[in-house]
Amino acid sequence: MRRNPRRDTRPEIALRSELHGRGLRFRKDLPLRVPGRVVRPDVAFTRARLAIFVDGCFWHACPVHGNQPRVNTDYWRPKLARNVARDRAVDSALQAAGWRVLRAWEHEPPASVADRVEKMLRVEVGTVTRRAEGAT
Repeated sequence: MRRNPRRDTRPEIALRSELHGRGLRFRKDLPLRVPGRVVRPDVAFTRARLAIFVDGCFWHACPVHGNQPRVNTDYWRPKLARNVARDRAVDSALQAAGWRVLRAWEHEPPASVADRVEKMLRVEVGTVTRRAEGAT
């Protein structure tokens, strides 16, 4: 597990590249202090208070691609369940602190996730940059 990076994974980089190409500016791996914990979303739009997480299918038990290991199940089953429970707790803590949370799976195309991000920024907050609005 040492070689599993906490940040800058391929899906995160692809999403950030797509967002940046659309003219959106954000913070990456920004520590957010919420009551009882420090959370580091993969991408954060601070003005819009939007936190984005790109979850790995294995580590976060994707309903489509996640699988339960057949070896050492006494370790892995509770480990993966704790990861999912922690994700829900993080979402709740951020929402209680006034943040909106968007979770994307690693298998989702970056363009479709970026579309969802732009929609959340445009419709709910109206903070999409002019440069991004002009881009098609």
